[in-house]
Amino acid sequence: MLTSVTGVFLVACIVELLRRRKLKEKYAFLWVFTGLVIIPLGFFPSALDSVADAVGVASGVSLILFLGVAFLFVICLQLSWEVGRLEEESRTLSEEVALLRIDVRELHERAPENPGRTAGAAPGSRT
Repeated sequence: MLTSVTGVFLVACIVELLRRRKLKEKYAFLWVFTGLVIIPLGFFPSALDSVADAVGVASGVSLILFLGVAFLFVICLQLSWEVGRLEEESRTLSEEVALLRIDVRELHERAPENPGRTAGAAPGSRT
């Protein structure tokens, strides 16, 4: 019964995080699916042992442990890929900003002084 309550609590938390826009939909699907798989295990614990026997695992607990570790491995792999992609994107954006700063500095150095403009005034503003 505790397993089912945990699954319901997990699904409710995911739905609430989605509602508050604290969790992206692309991640929520996986977590909701996990919660929906956990819920029936509390109501039918013998089904887990039947599945374990069918796949050749000694007990349902061992199967859950293996699947949990495999699940966490996949999550870590996906998040590592995402972090690598974001690091590359951040580096590219930093390089583009640096190049734009150089261009702006060069334009300011080449621009003739405007005698009607006061220091610190925005371009195009009248003083």
